[in-house]
Amino acid sequence: MDRNKLVQLFEDIDLGEVLFDEPMKKHTSFKIGGPVDLMIIPGNEEQLVNGVKICRENNINFYIMGNGSNLLVKDGGMRGVVIKINEGFNNIRFDDTKIYCEAGALLTAVSRRAYQHSLTGMEFANGIPGTIGGGITMNAGAYGGEMKDIIKKVRVMDKNNNIVEYSNKEMNFRYRGSRVVDEGLIVLGVEIKLEHGDVSEIKETMRDLTHRRTSKQPLELPSGGSTFKRPEGHFAGKLIEDSGLKGLIHGGAQVSEKHCGFVVNIDNASCKDVLGLISIIKSTVKDNFDVDLEPEIKLIGEDS
Repeated sequence: MDRNKLVQLFEDIDLGEVLFDEPMKKHTSFKIGGPVDLMIIPGNEEQLVNGVKICRENNINFYIMGNGSNLLVKDGGMRGVVIKINEGFNNIRFDDTKIYCEAGALLTAVSRRAYQHSLTGMEFANGIPGTIGGGITMNAGAYGGEMKDIIKKVRVMDKNNNIVEYSNKEMNFRYRGSRVVDEGLIVLGVEIKLEHGDVSEIKETMRDLTHRRTSKQPLELPSGGSTFKRPEGHFAGKLIEDSGLKGLIHGGAQVSEKHCGFVVNIDNASCKDVLGLISIIKSTVKDNFDVDLEPEIKLIGEDS
């Protein structure tokens, strides 16, 4: 669909913030990606639902994103519409040990609010650079905790524009996956169930996990987080380091010298640079250890 048609469809409807030809590199933690034809940043559920319905009714390709923390967008950008569920759609409500969060709330923000309410169980999420919606989609986890451990129910929009609630059991949570992935659902909000805890112990746990993250992960450089999924029986970072790839540079991308499980953007890297480096890593590890590394970051968009 050409730009003029997009303008006609979306410019006079209240859908929140509407941006044309928006560079995706401004919206991903990798700081990489060409422009999307149209970006919508809804401020509430109604705006989000209406934006999705317009796309579906007019057969416009659309992509739902959160904080962009695990996305690698191609240099040619994206055709169609990106709906960014983040700022403005991030309310958090407490009811004793239950928390209701809109999909755009940041995992770190919810974790810290839980701490302020002396609630334990979500310490692991402090420092995960994604939204609740993204965390549910991929069953985000770290340091022994996962979203599936704390979710009571999830509110979603299905492919037929119905608003449905699913229990934890119905969500089919698994390692880096869920029913959201299986059925192309759109997360609107979640109910989290935690427990009362000792505020000083919660604070100490969060401080310890924060130290472990900052001391071991290259948080000071743009990246898409952990580049590869954990291969069964191995650790991707160790396989990469043992292959002699630590610090390897390809264009503007580098295998992190701090943690080999991360590919980082050190010099205005292009998507092509990152993909080239990932290809080198995969083939080298395969040759050395006969292990197939599977990327954890999600690749979207078009070549330039």
